[in-house]
Amino acid sequence: MWRRPRPVSGYLRRFSTAVRRRAEDEGAWLYSSEWWGSDSDDGHTVLRSTSGKGNGVVSVVAYPSSRPSRMHWSGIERRLQQRCEEVDPGYGDGGKLRVLGYQWRVLRFNDVTRQSTAKVMATYRENMPGIVYLMQQPHCLAVPYVKSMVSAGLTTIASCNFDIISALQGKKNMHILCIGHGGGSLPLFLASKIQGATVHVVEIDPLVISASIRAMGFPAFSFKTQSGNRTAAKPDIIDEIMWKGIHERIYLYEADAEEFIVNNTNLYDMIFVDAYDGEDIFPHKLWDPDSLFLKALSNRLHPKHGTVVVNLHSDSDNLNHDGSFPSAFEQVLPMGKYVSQVCRSYKDVLVGKGGSGLAFTVAVPWVCNTSLIVCRGFGIDGEYLNRDFVFNTLISKSLELEHVMDLPFSCLEYTKR
Repeated sequence: MWRRPRPVSGYLRRFSTAVRRRAEDEGAWLYSSEWWGSDSDDGHTVLRSTSGKGNGVVSVVAYPSSRPSRMHWSGIERRLQQRCEEVDPGYGDGGKLRVLGYQWRVLRFNDVTRQSTAKVMATYRENMPGIVYLMQQPHCLAVPYVKSMVSAGLTTIASCNFDIISALQGKKNMHILCIGHGGGSLPLFLASKIQGATVHVVEIDPLVISASIRAMGFPAFSFKTQSGNRTAAKPDIIDEIMWKGIHERIYLYEADAEEFIVNNTNLYDMIFVDAYDGEDIFPHKLWDPDSLFLKALSNRLHPKHGTVVVNLHSDSDNLNHDGSFPSAFEQVLPMGKYVSQVCRSYKDVLVGKGGSGLAFTVAVPWVCNTSLIVCRGFGIDGEYLNRDFVFNTLISKSLELEHVMDLPFSCLEYTKR
């Protein structure tokens, strides 16, 4: 989840500069007015139900998207037709796939918090216009904090002697865990960009999972039942056409994060944590240094280059260190105290005092969020203890990744803050 800050001139200046540089990014902040909503445009609610897991009213609201424009739809349809012929030459007998349009889909809790934003493409077959296929666009990251997590996280693990280039090319396996699913934009982006990635996703609320699949175009084949099996023995042909195997490298589990990680035996190269409930609270057990969760997380993180990225709010009320609610006086204390507590917990448990690694935070532009990055292995050589060397290494790697991954946004912009 994220929160929008009060308008200030500094944010507007950064906004204008970024737009000029990266106007080709369909998820650029330039287009945020299309999906943020306003008093005059509340969007169209396509799903609404009450959660049984403490998230309150879960809804998905649709808004029109101006990109890609209609002039590009014919080219997209040609690529879809080529893909149909590659997967199943006989599939076209039901008519060509046509683009119906593009929409933003916003996942909300209690009609207030925006938990996730995704762009979806709607298509149909000429001979069966009544059946509409939704596909989330994996290349499009609309929310700045997700771009921050991706940019800072991948830059960091690449700086820890992990061969990220081979993973991107599919020559090396990379195991990633996402705690908190939302609409699924983060795991889809990672699986689409990193050919060697296997992405596990943990989400406690079955309603959120259902909303992402039914209303936000997340691939249904990626969901695993509580018995550990896929919902289908093999993907539908339309899934093969749309996803090109991405959906087969994502495993979405309905589970409590603590229980999942405690009972897990996998070793992960990267772990992303973005888990907020209906009250917009980051559960205390997910950052309590004495919790089973953090201790188990430490055991499941690769000892040489393991990297954890956590999305944190910079301006919301939070529980005290012991899990109790703050008093009226404590609530007015600066958020720096809360962020520093979470950072200290993750660093102490995952790296240890005097351990080989580091922890740092990155401010997210345009929204009041902070990305916490904790990694192992950065400090193996004595020279890495030099702050300037660490900073220069991160900057260099961010520029390299931006080029190699062909990112539509500036990786450096979300790393140097």
